[in-house]
Amino acid sequence: MTSNWHWTAYQVILRLHSPLHIGKGKVGYLQRTYPYVTGRVLRGALVNRVGRNQNIRGKDWHDPFRCISKTFAQFLTFTYFYPALKKGDVWKAAFPWENEANFRRRFLSSYTATALSYPSQSAEENSLHEIEFISPHTLDDGQPVYLMGYIFVEEQRLTRDKYDWLGAVNRLQLGGERGYGWGDARLEKLQPLKEGQKLFEKIAPPALKKRWPVLQLFKNDPLLAHTKAKSGKIAGQIEPVVGREWHDRQRIGQHLAFDGVHFMPGSNFLCNAKFSIREAGYWQLEKSRAQSGGQRP
Repeated sequence: MTSNWHWTAYQVILRLHSPLHIGKGKVGYLQRTYPYVTGRVLRGALVNRVGRNQNIRGKDWHDPFRCISKTFAQFLTFTYFYPALKKGDVWKAAFPWENEANFRRRFLSSYTATALSYPSQSAEENSLHEIEFISPHTLDDGQPVYLMGYIFVEEQRLTRDKYDWLGAVNRLQLGGERGYGWGDARLEKLQPLKEGQKLFEKIAPPALKKRWPVLQLFKNDPLLAHTKAKSGKIAGQIEPVVGREWHDRQRIGQHLAFDGVHFMPGSNFLCNAKFSIREAGYWQLEKSRAQSGGQRP
């Protein structure tokens, strides 16, 4: 039976123009950052930009962009976006787990600040904080830093005349500290995925005629997104995935949504398997023939 789903895959390159902070939690006074852009963060930025560009407002003041968010959750998904550098006409993603010390030395920095107590003309007590960020330029040689990833769109169901997601990609503001101008990412290149083209030059071309895009991974290939912890034979670190969302009867950002415990990107699946890219870019092991013995291309 032929599927009535057909996703279009786009390779997207964004140029980072200001520091980028994707909140990973706090240790002492250090607010850590993820070294990549999660699907949840990317979707939120797209929903916000589309809503503002097209002046869309829903009836619910608690969540004025709910209609856009629900539509995107069904017909738009992503890989995570990773820092990338350009060499000639080619961009290559840098994965933090391949050489963590070198990655941190080149891409990650931090900013320290404190609030002032004007009556006493001193620093306000307990206000010292340090914010880690992905730098818009490499720290060793000053190269521009890009963000590389893939967007999957069910274009028969998500038409651009209704929600112009493509126009929104031209300029996004991602992550935290946006009030200070952080997270400014602008489109450098967008092109449909070529037939037979691998994702990040690592993963076999996705199957696009399923309910969700499906990836074939081979033994010891790295997972490139958060993956449900019960997804089979995986070696790697786990963490709970929590994010702030709009919710009925609560102010913006006060509702904490718990998405479960996931293996972190960089974990390895210990046999051949197929994974679908689900809502917000999370990966899920495909149940049917999950451990099929395919050949690496």
